[in-house]
Amino acid sequence: IRPRDWSSDVCSSDLVVLQVTPVIAIAPIVIIWVGYERIDLALLILAWIVAFFPILSNMTLGLRSADHNLVDLFRLHGASRWQVLWRLRLPAALPFLLSGMQVSGGLALIGTVMAEFTAGTGTATGLAWRISEAMNRLQISKAFAALALLAVLGIAIFLALSALEHLLLRRWHESAIAREQ
Repeated sequence: IRPRDWSSDVCSSDLVVLQVTPVIAIAPIVIIWVGYERIDLALLILAWIVAFFPILSNMTLGLRSADHNLVDLFRLHGASRWQVLWRLRLPAALPFLLSGMQVSGGLALIGTVMAEFTAGTGTATGLAWRISEAMNRLQISKAFAALALLAVLGIAIFLALSALEHLLLRRWHESAIAREQ
């Protein structure tokens, strides 16, 4: 009988609450909890809540995706659990982590905008506030300009994370190695 592997104990289903809780519903609670004078911290917390689950889910999958034959080989040669984690499981999980970060980058932006809309901060900061203010004054071009800036910011986040992925994986992972045709 083989001992249970540590990665099987990591259960992202316990944290599904973070995924399924609507930001719109909890934004006022978080703002009251943090305090209105620290609205930026409240928006950061709400963005983190939205962005955390894809990273956790992908990282858990990545840690479990290490080749079982290699895990057995490591154990056969007397590797400790930390050596298996550091030298096998974490490198195997890196592409999954980076993929989760790419998804979470866009979700964090969406979460921040939704939290700012819901918070109704009135502090005249942030692009979501600008969109809301422009729509209330029927300044459609200003609203579209703020929306375009949000889109550019989302693309910039995705491209930055794609570049990071390329830098970290280009020499060794199948997904990033250029193949001859």
